Amino acid sequence: MQEKEVDEKKKSSKAESFLKGTLILTVAGVVVKVIGSLNWIFVSRILGGEGIGLYQMAFPIYFFALSVSTAGVPVAISIITAERVALKDIFGAKRIFRISMSLMFVTGLIFTALTYFGAQWLIDWHFIRDARAYWSVVALAPAIFFVTLLASSRGYLQGWQRMTPTAVSQIVEQIFRVVTMILFASLFLPWGLDFAAAGASLGAFAGAVAGLLVLVYFHWKLEKDIKNEYGRDIKPLPESERSSTWKIIKRIFALSLPVSAASIMLPVVSNLDLAIVPQRLEVAGYSVNEATELFGYLTGMAVPLVNLATILTASLAVSLVPAISKARALKDDKLVFSQTASGVRISNFVCFPAFVIVFVLATPISTLIYNAPGAGPAVLVSSFSIVLLGLHQVSTAVLQGLGHPSIPMVNMIIAAGFKVVLNWVLTAQPSLGIMGAAWATAADMGVAAIINMYFIHRYIGYRIELPQFIKTIAAAAVMAVSVYFFYGFTMEWWGSNVFSTFAAVPVGCIVYLAVLLVIGGMLEEDIARIPMIGAYSIRALRRIGVFKDTTSGKEAA
Repeated sequence: MQEKEVDEKKKSSKAESFLKGTLILTVAGVVVKVIGSLNWIFVSRILGGEGIGLYQMAFPIYFFALSVSTAGVPVAISIITAERVALKDIFGAKRIFRISMSLMFVTGLIFTALTYFGAQWLIDWHFIRDARAYWSVVALAPAIFFVTLLASSRGYLQGWQRMTPTAVSQIVEQIFRVVTMILFASLFLPWGLDFAAAGASLGAFAGAVAGLLVLVYFHWKLEKDIKNEYGRDIKPLPESERSSTWKIIKRIFALSLPVSAASIMLPVVSNLDLAIVPQRLEVAGYSVNEATELFGYLTGMAVPLVNLATILTASLAVSLVPAISKARALKDDKLVFSQTASGVRISNFVCFPAFVIVFVLATPISTLIYNAPGAGPAVLVSSFSIVLLGLHQVSTAVLQGLGHPSIPMVNMIIAAGFKVVLNWVLTAQPSLGIMGAAWATAADMGVAAIINMYFIHRYIGYRIELPQFIKTIAAAAVMAVSVYFFYGFTMEWWGSNVFSTFAAVPVGCIVYLAVLLVIGGMLEEDIARIPMIGAYSIRALRRIGVFKDTTSGKEAA
C-alpha cells in the first residue's frame, strides 16, 4: 500500500514538473512578445517604412538559413537526452550533448558562411530586389552560428526537463537584441538607411551571444547538480549499448529533419497565402487596394491574436516532448497516457475561453488594439483557429515525444493542401471574402489536429474525454453569453469601448471558472499539479464543498 502511494507521488511529481516548465515558458513567452512589440514601435520610428522594408528583405533569408540549420534540433536533442536520463545513463546523456554541440558548431559555421558570401549573389540574381539590403544580410550572418549553438544547448537542458534556462535565455536574448537594434539603428542612421537597417540587424547577433552566455551558467549549474547526485566519476552503464557517433548523428537528423521540414512549411504556406488570397479577393470583386487591406487584416491582425492566445499551449508542447519521451523510455505506458490526457485537457481549458473572448469581442478588440474595426470579421472567424491550433500544438508534441516526428510533418502537408483548395474556393465568394481565407486557415489547423489525434489513439489508445470536453464547451457557452451581455450593458451605460472590453474579459473568465467548478468540469488532479497555487486552490475549494474533503470524508454537495 505504501509502495503504491510512493509510486503515485512520483508520477504526480513528474506531471507537476512538466506543468511547472509550461508555466515558466509561458511567462517568458509573454515577456518576450511584450518587449518585441515595444521594440518595433521604437525601431519603426527610427527607420521609417523604407528602412523597415530593407530589414524585412534580409530577415527571410536569415530565417530560412536558421530554419534549415536549427529547426528540430532542440526537439531531437531533448528527446534523446530525456531517454538517457530516464535510464540513469548520465554518461550517455553528456555524450549526446558533446556530439550535438560539435555537429551544430559545424552546421552553424557552414550556414553562416553561405549567408555571408551569398549575400551579393542573392542581390545579383534578384532574389533580393533592393541592393541596399546587402549590409543587413551580412550583419545577420554571424547570428546564425550562435543561434545554432543556442538551440542545441536549450534542447539538452530541456531533455533534463529544465525549462528555466530556456525561459531566462529567451528574455535576456530579447533584451539585448532590442537594445542593440535601437542603439545601432540610431548610430548608423546618419550614414544612410542601408547602414541603419544593418545596425538593427546586429541585434540578432548581440541577443544570441547574450543568450548563450546565460546558458553557460545553467550548464555549470547542471554539472554541479549531476556531481552532487551521481558523483564525479560518471561511467557508461554496464548493460547499456554504446552507440557510435555516426549512429547518434543519424538519430538526431532522423528526429530533427521532420520537425525542420514542418517549420519550413510555415513560411511556405504563408507565401502560398500571399500568392492566392489577394488574387482571389479581386475575383470576389475587391479592388487591388481593398484586397491588400483585407489581407493585412487577416495576416497582420487576426493571425497574431491567434498566436498570442496560444502562447501557453506552445509552451506546454515544449515541456511535453521530453516528459513523454522520458516516460516512453521507462516503458511507463500509464504515465504516457496520463500526460497526454492532461496536456489535451489543459489545452482545451485554456483555449476555449480565449476563443470566446476573441469571438464575442472581435470588433471591439480590433478597434482597441489596431484601431481597425474593419478587421472584426477576419478576427471573428480566426478565433476558431485558437482551439484547433492549441490541440495541434499539443498533439504534435505528443507524437514527437513518442518518437514519431514525421507524422505531424506529413499531416501538415495534407492540411496545407486542404487550405490551398479552400483558399481558392472560399475567398473568391463575395459573401465571404477574407472570412473565406480565415475559414481556410482554421480548417488547416483542424485537419492537422484531427489526423494527429487519430495517430495518438492508434499508438497509445487515447481519445478525447467526451464528458470533460462537453463540460468545457458548456462552460464556454455560458461565458460567451455573459461576455456579450456585460459588454453591451457597459457600453450602453458608459459608452467606453476600452473600459467595456477590459472589464468583460475578467468577468467572462470568472463565470467560466465558476461554471466549470459547479458542473465538475475541472479535475482535482489537474488543479493540484498547477505550480505554486495548485495546493492552495484545492484546500480553498474543499472548504466550500466543491471537492471531497479527504480529512473529514464529507463530499461536496
